Amino acid sequence: MKPYERFLEYVKINTQSDESTGHHPSFDGEFDLAKKLLAELKNMGVDAALDDKCYLMAHIPPTEGYEDRITLGFIAHMDTAPAYSGCNVNPVIHRNYDGGDIIYPDGKIMKSSDFPHLKRLVGETLITSDGTTLLGADDKSGVSEIMTAIERLINGNIPHGPLAFCFTPDEEIGEGADNFDVGKFGADFAYTVDGGDVCEIEYENFNAADVKVRITGLSTHPGTAKNVMINAINVAYDFHSLIPENDRPEHTEGYEGFYHLTDISGDCSSADLRYIVRDHDRGKFEDRKEYLRTCAKKINEKYGKETVHITISDSYYNMLEKITPHMHLIESAKKAVTSAGMTPVTVPVRGGTDGARLSYMGLPCPNLGTGGFNFHGPFEHITVERMDRATQVILGIIEEYSHFDKDQV
Repeated sequence: MKPYERFLEYVKINTQSDESTGHHPSFDGEFDLAKKLLAELKNMGVDAALDDKCYLMAHIPPTEGYEDRITLGFIAHMDTAPAYSGCNVNPVIHRNYDGGDIIYPDGKIMKSSDFPHLKRLVGETLITSDGTTLLGADDKSGVSEIMTAIERLINGNIPHGPLAFCFTPDEEIGEGADNFDVGKFGADFAYTVDGGDVCEIEYENFNAADVKVRITGLSTHPGTAKNVMINAINVAYDFHSLIPENDRPEHTEGYEGFYHLTDISGDCSSADLRYIVRDHDRGKFEDRKEYLRTCAKKINEKYGKETVHITISDSYYNMLEKITPHMHLIESAKKAVTSAGMTPVTVPVRGGTDGARLSYMGLPCPNLGTGGFNFHGPFEHITVERMDRATQVILGIIEEYSHFDKDQV
């Protein structure tokens, strides 16, 4: 079975995670896909188990004579992002794409002028949604590619060491690693298959923090408000005005960090702002957090010491620190990408992956490309050909690690 054939089935299962539920997994539909994958794995004869938190783990023993190799893992997440509807996904196939605009059945237009990478996809077979939902390539493409690699391992003659695989829930709401049992997984090293173009290898990501700003005002009748009222909405405006405009996501790229106001709500008596803070450089990351504390102090000096309360919680850190001692992971991935007929590209992730958190949990875990683009919205797409290459890359990495034992890494 080809990866795109699996993909067309998987995207029709609604697995959209929801951070508001407080449950693990956050949405029961994630179990629907997990149970389907479990049945497929068992039908292949693979040792697999699904736990009550919706983590599906599978293990394949080494080929005879390869028992001394490292245990290598591959991971993909089953949920789709809550940023856009993932319900009733209807995939549309565009064969022999000509590089032009794509007109969706619902009337939306994905303009090639807006997305220059589309020119690189000429002649390939694109898969999109019908425009009313996201597609789900993030990360059902990774799931499909890993499942196909497993099937080819089982049916082929590729020598390999011990292998571990896991399909996780709730990555899109930042909870994919919350209940991941690294010991049970049993891998020495792993790769998440959750990136963009298939030639890309990612082992640097943002340091990340979540910031909550609570503003307490003083509401009085506006007719008698002079020197009494403290309008929390105006205070919120004052606080946000201290954030440098050029340090917002819409003005940054590459290794540049940012402050991003994601939510604001309130009235005269109270207001709440939520930010995410990102930077690849750990020192600059700490400086950014300290700057927000300074902003809160300035506002409190102006309006009163109990006006602003700020809470800063670190979310994840740059995996570079944990990958650097194990650069064989990157060199092996580069060799596999090259063997699949592409030029490997290493890019910094302007976001985070489960691999970042897992790396700090003792499982060094860079990220591989899936062949998908424009994630989290109606213009999300992937190509059949790039999914095939992603599967080749996974198999190539497995073959590469069959050549040296634990003492060599």
